[in-house]
Amino acid sequence: MDKKLMRQIMMIIAFAVLLFAIVTNFLTVVGIVVGIGKIVLPIVIGLLMAFVLNVPMKAFEKLIGRMFKKAKKKPSRKLTCFISLMLTLLTITVVLALVATIAVPEIVDSGKSIYELLKQKIPQLLTFLEKYNIDTSRATEWLKTLDVNSLIDKITSGAGEVITSVFNIATATVSGVVSVVFAIVIALYVLLSKDTVSRQSRKILYAVTKKNFADKVIEISALTNKIFSQYLSGQCIEACILGLLITITFSIFRLPYAGVIGIMTGISAFIPYVGAFAACFVGAFLILLISPMKALISIIIFCVVQFIETQFIYPHVVGGSVGLSPLLTLLAALVGGKLMGLFGIIFFIPLTAVLYRLIKDYINGRLEKKKIKIE
Repeated sequence: MDKKLMRQIMMIIAFAVLLFAIVTNFLTVVGIVVGIGKIVLPIVIGLLMAFVLNVPMKAFEKLIGRMFKKAKKKPSRKLTCFISLMLTLLTITVVLALVATIAVPEIVDSGKSIYELLKQKIPQLLTFLEKYNIDTSRATEWLKTLDVNSLIDKITSGAGEVITSVFNIATATVSGVVSVVFAIVIALYVLLSKDTVSRQSRKILYAVTKKNFADKVIEISALTNKIFSQYLSGQCIEACILGLLITITFSIFRLPYAGVIGIMTGISAFIPYVGAFAACFVGAFLILLISPMKALISIIIFCVVQFIETQFIYPHVVGGSVGLSPLLTLLAALVGGKLMGLFGIIFFIPLTAVLYRLIKDYINGRLEKKKIKIE
């Protein structure tokens, strides 16, 4: 019998035995898989953290390189990575501190003023509904008993209790603390020695696989890294610029809730095409409670600012997009949001861009081999 055929038969038999063992011991296999998942999860989280942090870290590396471009004695690669990582962590800390000290009080104060405004407008709405014999007794009773100050105090104290409980559970669970620390250590190690890790990974890949396969894996990895880095950095910069522009322009035109609408716009800008316009109409609704004319002016200003930012600022600051049409971008955001929420919206768009580029290259390659040119 041919050795190749014999090997195929043995592989089929081994697969059948393995499948039978899995089916007959399904619960045990599930337990083993869950156990392996718990072990691997910190590694995956650490690698994801390293990948995300590497985006601003590379920007700091380029900045340091330009600063010492003409210097006779340049810092070593390890020192550059260390300084870039420290600057990245410092930047994240400063941003979180600014959000906690500036944005949160602004949101709370605006929320109180919006509540007081709604308290004035809702009775007018209820009176209008009563003219058409619509029962509004429940809404009236709820409005009379609602107290925004006690509500905010309950939310604050409840959030504090939840955070305290989560913290106590996390500290009581040694494995959870170890997993978090392990993930952070992996992320820091990968970032500080990413050149070594990259070189060792390529060595292992080329050693255990065929060269053509390894080349393809390297090509796909480089494409994925490029698109994800470009998307994450692009969306962060666009969100900051658009939110800041909205805050400044709304303040110049003396429109209410400029800070809150600017923050809301910056956060929602992570959802392409839809997010910014959703923030626009939510902001217009809030302003509508004060003045319909100002609400109309806010929509006009918002559209003008977003057009200027998209057409003139974003291309120069961020560069090219991930290469997806608006339809594919919306579909990717929809599917990602349904599967994994906000995390899925953010990461499914660049993932779709990677798959789109690979499929596009494959189709173009097949057409080129067949010598078919489609205009």
